[in-house]
Amino acid sequence: MTRRLVLVIASVVIATLVLAGLGTIVVGNVRARHTTEVELRRQATEVATNLDQVLDNSTTTDNPAALRRRLRLLNGFRRALKLDGLAFLTVRNDGTLTGDDLPGGLTLDQLPVGRLANLHPVSGNSGNLVFAAAPARLPNGGVIVVVVSRQANSGLTASLRTFILAGLATLAIGVGVAVILGRRLARPIREASEAAMGIARGELSTRLPQPPPQNHDELSELARSVNAMATELERARVLEQQFLLSVSHDLRTPLTSIRGYAEAISDGAADPQRSAAIIRGEARRLERLVADLLDLAKLRAKSFSLRPERLDLVALAAVASDGFQIDADERNIRIERVGGGHLAVSADHDRLAQVAANLLENALKYARTEVLVTTSQDGLWAVLSVDDDGPGIDAADLAHVFDRLYVARSQPSRRESSSGLGLAIVKELVEAMGGHVVAARSTIGGARLALRLPLQPPAP
Repeated sequence: MTRRLVLVIASVVIATLVLAGLGTIVVGNVRARHTTEVELRRQATEVATNLDQVLDNSTTTDNPAALRRRLRLLNGFRRALKLDGLAFLTVRNDGTLTGDDLPGGLTLDQLPVGRLANLHPVSGNSGNLVFAAAPARLPNGGVIVVVVSRQANSGLTASLRTFILAGLATLAIGVGVAVILGRRLARPIREASEAAMGIARGELSTRLPQPPPQNHDELSELARSVNAMATELERARVLEQQFLLSVSHDLRTPLTSIRGYAEAISDGAADPQRSAAIIRGEARRLERLVADLLDLAKLRAKSFSLRPERLDLVALAAVASDGFQIDADERNIRIERVGGGHLAVSADHDRLAQVAANLLENALKYARTEVLVTTSQDGLWAVLSVDDDGPGIDAADLAHVFDRLYVARSQPSRRESSSGLGLAIVKELVEAMGGHVVAARSTIGGARLALRLPLQPPAP
């Protein structure tokens, strides 16, 4: 990553310097040509004007020989002073130019004779060579043309070395920043990659250094995400182990009873009727556990179907409570119902009855003396809550009560399946029917598990 970052920043710096340099050179040359052309045009005009006055004051139209001598004298001065950028031409009667040799780089074709014969100054450039030509009327009626030329100098040549040195310094700074930044960025990413590989190998205790709470940049969020993933995976492994232990126990206990009573029947050492009843009861326990596993698998795969219909939540809660009354009497637990009237909801009857049964079973599992079944209305929601006066739920467990395979830290004595499937099925079914479930502390001392379903309007 550091190498790629260095290459990218170095390329950007070089490209920026090249573009800036070329742009500066182009703009400087264009401006220098324009400035030089304006200046040469002014100089040529002034020379032509002064030349006209000199010739007018020293010669007359009746003395052409003197005029030619003056022109030769001017050319002699020009050559003696090595004024290579200055030339004097005359316009012939046939419309051509004659006189001094033009400065290097210029040709007679670049000078429009027609405009010069009409006393119009002209200017232009040939590459970096800028020229200007100004005509003047001679006393004899002829036309003399003053040509001035100069190489346009943008002034960048002297600063080119400084520009190159500054560019190299900028490139060095850019590379240094890229190396430092690349290392700072690559180190946490490399650590995150190594941590992810360790987690993939099963080292779920792997953690990255926790960033300060005030840091919310991408690398800090990446570290937090990796740590959160490792925490969830570690927790999932613990839950899986708890689940396997619970299911193994729930399978082994009835199987042990079935095998023991079957052997007792075969040996003639047990009452066949009583043994058969116990075997049937244990088989029902096995059947129920297997049904819970299948239900959870279907819910997970979204392969179950719902047949929603209009139901009275109060009546359904009463039926579910009556169904557990015998079991509650055997455990000396009182089931009390609170709430009356009608609460219409749209739900699958069998699935909602299963939800209510799972909530009641869970409450009976933990309750000491009382289970409270309450139906009520909360705004646009119909609420069914089941309270128990058991040990309650630890604050750390409240957020996970309805998670799959979750078993609370405070577990009851094992009377029925405690594999943690029942409440997970409750959550999946209620959410599939458009509601949600909550867990909280109960007012009677234990836990409160409640479901909320959208309340239906009264029937017409």
